[in-house]
Amino acid sequence: MSKVAIKGAATGTGVFTLESPATNTDRTLVLPDEAGTVLTTAGVPSSAMPAGSVLQVAQDVLTTQIASNTGSTLVDIGLQVQLTPSAASNKFLVSGNVFVSSDYLNMSHALILQRSIGGGSFSDVGIGTSGGLGYGVTAWWAKTSANTSTDGWQLTFEYLDSPSTTSTVDYRIMARAYSGYMYINRNNRNNHATFDLYPISTITVKEIAA
Repeated sequence: MSKVAIKGAATGTGVFTLESPATNTDRTLVLPDEAGTVLTTAGVPSSAMPAGSVLQVAQDVLTTQIASNTGSTLVDIGLQVQLTPSAASNKFLVSGNVFVSSDYLNMSHALILQRSIGGGSFSDVGIGTSGGLGYGVTAWWAKTSANTSTDGWQLTFEYLDSPSTTSTVDYRIMARAYSGYMYINRNNRNNHATFDLYPISTITVKEIAA
């Protein structure tokens, strides 16, 4: 017959006690025929979660209205999330959702995802370069029609990032207005209240178990 062995750790001074409940009924606990971690009411440790599991989630919500016409300069719009991964092999699924509009004909603007590790400087999140041109995680839009009071777009992106660290990671969304004004959380004439519409923008980051 197979055997059951209880083995104490070589280090540590804590005493673990196996205690039965107050019952008059006989019970049998059948151990699974596999290695693993016993789940308790204290929760499942992140190290025991299967690959693809969401370990933690953080979100930042922007309700402020922004108007920018800084040309090619990147502008911090105030959407930022900070998380500390539980393992260097884990990944972060980053989702952005930003309401934008413009007052200019034949314009083009962009949103750019940036990342900072361990409190260091921010840099564009991308997949490398080709011919000196960067390929970052970007939401881009262009406008060629005449202005109206209700112009607006909900720009979204989603990217699975691998920072390969256990240090704190910050993600933020930057904006770039190439021509004319770029508006965030408002339409180009700021009359959204007429329609009882008050847009918001968000960034959501989920840690995914490797």
